Amino acid sequence: MSGPRASSRRSSVYAWLVTAPLGLFGTICLAVFLATEPGWYKPWVGGLVITAGAVAAGVAVTHLVIGRQTYTVVVTETPLILGLYFLPPAMVIVAMTCAAFITYIRLEPAKLGFNVAKQAASTSAALIVIALLPTIRDAGPGTWAILFAAGAASAITSHVSVAGVIAVVQSAAAGRQALIAGLPTLITSGISILIGLVFVVMLDVTWWTVILLAGLIVALVVVLRSFAGVFRQHRTLAEVYELTLALRDEADAGGLPDVLLGRVRTLMQSEYATLWLAAQGRHPEVLLTSRVDDSVGLFDISPTPAAVRDRVVETGRVISVGPQFDDSTDLRSLLRRDDLRDLIAVPLRSGQITIGTLEVVNRVGSTSTFRDADVQVLETIAAHVAGAVENSRLVDRLRYDAYHDRLTALPNRRRIIDALAESVTVRAEDEVVAILLFDVDGQRNVNESMGHAAGDKLLVEVAERIRGIADSGALVGRIGGDEFVVTLRAAGIEATIELATQMRERLRGPMAVGSLTLDVDTAVGVSVYPDHGSDPETLLQRAELAANAAKVLPYGVQPFHPALESRAVRRLGIAADLRRAIDNDQLEVYFQPKVTLTDRHVLGVECLARWVHPTHGEVAPEDFVAVAEHTGQLARLTEVVLTAGLRHCKAWADADRPLSIAVNLSARTLLDSRFPDLVRELLEEHRMEPGQVTFEISEPGMLNDIERVLPTLYRLRDLGVRLSVDDFGTGASSLGYLRQWPVHEVKIDDTFVQGMATDSGDLAIVRAIVSLAREFGLTVVAEGVESELTLELLEEMGCEIGQGYLFSRPLPFERLEAWLSAQTEPESTPTGEVRRLRAVI
Repeated sequence: MSGPRASSRRSSVYAWLVTAPLGLFGTICLAVFLATEPGWYKPWVGGLVITAGAVAAGVAVTHLVIGRQTYTVVVTETPLILGLYFLPPAMVIVAMTCAAFITYIRLEPAKLGFNVAKQAASTSAALIVIALLPTIRDAGPGTWAILFAAGAASAITSHVSVAGVIAVVQSAAAGRQALIAGLPTLITSGISILIGLVFVVMLDVTWWTVILLAGLIVALVVVLRSFAGVFRQHRTLAEVYELTLALRDEADAGGLPDVLLGRVRTLMQSEYATLWLAAQGRHPEVLLTSRVDDSVGLFDISPTPAAVRDRVVETGRVISVGPQFDDSTDLRSLLRRDDLRDLIAVPLRSGQITIGTLEVVNRVGSTSTFRDADVQVLETIAAHVAGAVENSRLVDRLRYDAYHDRLTALPNRRRIIDALAESVTVRAEDEVVAILLFDVDGQRNVNESMGHAAGDKLLVEVAERIRGIADSGALVGRIGGDEFVVTLRAAGIEATIELATQMRERLRGPMAVGSLTLDVDTAVGVSVYPDHGSDPETLLQRAELAANAAKVLPYGVQPFHPALESRAVRRLGIAADLRRAIDNDQLEVYFQPKVTLTDRHVLGVECLARWVHPTHGEVAPEDFVAVAEHTGQLARLTEVVLTAGLRHCKAWADADRPLSIAVNLSARTLLDSRFPDLVRELLEEHRMEPGQVTFEISEPGMLNDIERVLPTLYRLRDLGVRLSVDDFGTGASSLGYLRQWPVHEVKIDDTFVQGMATDSGDLAIVRAIVSLAREFGLTVVAEGVESELTLELLEEMGCEIGQGYLFSRPLPFERLEAWLSAQTEPESTPTGEVRRLRAVI
């Protein structure tokens, strides 16, 4: 679709307002000089020589691009100076005017008339200066001054005329811009005048110097053209470099056209620059154009014929149409139909797929056209643009996945918590913030009997139903395997319970899962702000407690009440037992190897606490760590694990086979300002280098108190220990905070690593994380490596370190030593013995 185009008729009419006075002035001066010197035509041979010289001088031109037009300033002062010295005034005007006519004969009438009139007027101005000054007698210094003043008058008249016609045709601001932009041409004119004076002196001595002068002129033209080409290439490279920097800094695909199109249009000196991106997934189609006549904003139109863009997408090759391109003559009729002269359309590629095009249309200036060099420049820019688009979409996908469940596309727990945090900050009279937690009954049975694929289909169907029956102002999300949450504002707890009951009844209909139709039931837990809590985590936790209680109720809806927290009593009992276990050294530390992916060296281990309760048996680490965190025992637990790790690390170092250790830290530990001092004391006690210790901090936990934990992080970094972001990719603001964190390492969460071999979304996320971490100069560790295919993919994308069941499960110290003996072999290095895996099985 073609965009609106400016009319040239108005420009031509207004140009004559300047052309007519210039032509009248030149005509009057010619008539006066003809009347004062009847024999002006006798030196006609000299007139032809000056005419030819002025035409030849047209090769040295300066282009001023103002708006849609290209204005050419021709340096003709050298032949003018010769004419002023050797020819009668009338002959000079006739010769210079004829030369201008010959030079610009291919232009449209308005431009031809202006350039001829300008040349006549500027030549007349020079002759008037000579007439007002003393008579020229010889080629001495006095004559030099007179001729220089005359040449300067001609150059200034020409320059002011160009600025004047631009001001009349376009605007006063454009005229001022042209006046300033053309000032360097006056310097060029001064040099040309000096060359003309040298020629005058030499020719005044003997006409044989014409031979030498001709050779000098040819040499100057060659040198100037070479210099102009080099300067043009340098300027283009500089502008392309600045453009790539701007693209690198623009991380948002939505702002990419604003950064890109104006710069491309200016660089390519085109009337239009267009970016088209095909619709892809959640990303809609983009079609935006920058137009030279419009100083602000972009247009959702394009002058490029649709057939040209379709051919670019179909072939994946550059399409260039114009007088300089012979391989696309069949498309020229399309351009003529839309009143276009030339265009270049370059595909934007992502791998082997064309995701869009970058197009420039109509080289500015009626005599200018695109060339092969322009195609190369635009292809270079397009390669950077395609990379910027792909990176921005990957980042957008990463951000989207951080807030949404991949199976149902509903907001995840992090998004729900953030939304609740915003909701509870606004308190309204006679209104509560309600949380309805739907726990799907029987989903585990579907997984066990029909497979996880059928279970996933069931969850998707439940998600669609909840979304369909929820109020338009409600937020629906999935916070766990079979748990869905609806948050909204309600009149009170009674209204919330009534709403939950209605939604549960509407949700109970039969659901088709494969070839079976299942009648799936749900249990609904209800909590409200402010009655049941003041923060999102507490409200969700209490809604989960209520949902668990609702499973045994016939009506399936349970509001929270304090009696449901009786589990806290058991937690207190476990807390007391945990304190005794820590004091009596009943906790055991397991070690899981970390392996370099390139050469399979075991470079260190992660230290993990394990606890076997005398009554309850083995307690899950997340359970007793949570108990320790809530009861103030986390510092002692961390100290136990760190001390055990340092003790074994020292033993390995003394045996000349050093292994580093990694210890998990909670955000609560980082809030303790005394912790860095404890680390320093333990390092000194065991005589260990700080660089042998890595602290892994969970990203979601750190994000909640980022401002408060940063001082401790910096103190630990200054101490010399390494810092790692654990569970990377699950936080809500990873990308925004990654630059601020004083960390050395990024550890990709195992949920992404385990799924990357079968899920393209997980693969894209891991690839993006590796790329981002490498950009920040961080080491990348992948946890959850459980298959050789995952290992190969990680190694291919540049991940440095792996950890997972493919190498080894967490092992107690004695079994770790046995594993090192059985699965690894020693390899000597300058820093000591390194254990290398014999094979990965």
